[in-house]
Amino acid sequence: QLQLVESGGGSVQAGGSLRLSCRVSGSPFKTLCMGWFRQAQGRKRVGVAAADPIGVNSYLERVKDRFTVSRDNAENTLYLQMNSLKPEDTGMYYCAALNRQYCSPDSAFDYWGQGTQVTVSS
Repeated sequence: QLQLVESGGGSVQAGGSLRLSCRVSGSPFKTLCMGWFRQAQGRKRVGVAAADPIGVNSYLERVKDRFTVSRDNAENTLYLQMNSLKPEDTGMYYCAALNRQYCSPDSAFDYWGQGTQVTVSS
């Protein structure tokens, strides 16, 4: 059974940086489409980044110049480097997986982690 465990969230001041990690077990990581999602309190969950198994990354437009998604297939881990953080980046960040060759932040992912909280203060 596929398991996803996020870590790396925390509280930072605006302009700061955080790096989120998502460790995956239970399935060949290198064949999975992976994504990061954000859910602010009272809002619906939105995709912020995706990394497909052939090396194509895609982003929500408003984060693409600040966030970088990457994957380490040897360590079965997905990362999200977040720079120049803004208060509107606050929310629970979820890692997700999909058994497909292509995906984007708009794709419907099947497997989810428990989330890690990011809080950005002004």
